[in-house]
Amino acid sequence: MLRTPAGERRLDILEWLKEPARHFPPQRRADPVEDGVPAAAVAAKLGVRREVADTHLALLTDLGLLRATRIRRRLYYRRDEMRIAEVARMFEKGW
Repeated sequence: MLRTPAGERRLDILEWLKEPARHFPPQRRADPVEDGVPAAAVAAKLGVRREVADTHLALLTDLGLLRATRIRRRLYYRRDEMRIAEVARMFEKGW
């Protein structure tokens, strides 16, 4: 899932969200480190339509690798470091 051509974009998203303040512009109503980054900012960084970014973000959220927080009318995404570490351990053990 993460190694398909679209998966490379998902890996990029996960990498960018390690240091969101470095990779995304400041937000008016949210702190990128504490609250996360909106889908529109991810779409702009990827150079795709918002709907495409929403699909990638939804998959990563469904896998538990990202957490979504609603602030007003927008969802903000940030990494779930505990879940990412858990998945990494599963890969190290060979499932």
